[in-house]
Amino acid sequence: MPAQNRYDGRMTIPDSGHPYEQLTPDLLLNALDACGLVTDGRLLALNSYENRVYQIGIEEAEPVVAKFYRPGRWTREAIQEEHDFALELAGHEIPVIAPLQDELGETLHEYHGFLFGIYPRCGGHWPDLDTREQREQMGRFLGRLHAVGATQVFEHRTRLGIDTLGEASRNFILDRNFLPDYLHEAYSSLTADLLEKIRKLFDVVGPLGAIRLHGDCHKSNILWRDQGPHFVDLDDACSGPAIQDLWMLLSGDREEMRMQMEDLLNGYRMFRDFDESSALLIEPLRTLRIMHYAAWIARRWEDPAFPIAFPWFDSPRYWEDHILSLREQASALDEPSILS
Repeated sequence: MPAQNRYDGRMTIPDSGHPYEQLTPDLLLNALDACGLVTDGRLLALNSYENRVYQIGIEEAEPVVAKFYRPGRWTREAIQEEHDFALELAGHEIPVIAPLQDELGETLHEYHGFLFGIYPRCGGHWPDLDTREQREQMGRFLGRLHAVGATQVFEHRTRLGIDTLGEASRNFILDRNFLPDYLHEAYSSLTADLLEKIRKLFDVVGPLGAIRLHGDCHKSNILWRDQGPHFVDLDDACSGPAIQDLWMLLSGDREEMRMQMEDLLNGYRMFRDFDESSALLIEPLRTLRIMHYAAWIARRWEDPAFPIAFPWFDSPRYWEDHILSLREQASALDEPSILS
């Protein structure tokens, strides 16, 4: 049984060559055939770093999308919670692409050690969110999603917090040899100061109810169709404050972000109340995300796809820029809420 990784509730497994090396075209097709689908041999790899996702042709039917989960990342129970949440949202006619159920109602399958789900193919384009109408529509979408998300709790998925996003990320980077020696002390002292500031700001806001969230709600994870926005999946679904699913949709200077936030909330409040004090956490959450993103790439560096996709990651220039970004965040943390 894989050992439990304490930093974020996920599992780790011993390395013995990268598991994805075993994910051959034959295995992909055989996995879907084992689920009762008759594949026609057509395979198209879709953009995904964390998992492996493919469009797979089906004889005399529309292609499907199969997501093969990164081995050891989530427990089976945590993946099932993702699927169940998607089905629950779809049951409320909230536009989330839910996994297909087999004749027994199952959505999570296993083949040769790989856990995977099968989804209907659903297209769209990334949203611009450059009009008030689009932002209000996005706000209504998230308000509905959060209204359902607040009715139950996750038992097996990550709870968003300073320890999981910040402390664990900082410790991982410091414990590995990614930082150039001349930047090690600068990163160590700066991130320690940032986390202290962030804890104080969370204390100022006080306890916020944790609900089930999308967890990674930025424009690249949203597809827009004629009917409006929808999420393709909920791979990073977690528990946390509602502001987590709103702040990543903001861009520009403070005034631009304030106007965008007001538009989002005009739609959001049609379905759910929003605690405006939580807007003070936008810059703390942004800082934690910057730290977590660097550690995410570092944790995946043994995956052959990552050095190809992020060739600049282990260069001194990257870490200089990373520290510069964190120093800019140190100033941003001193700013008042955009809603104040």
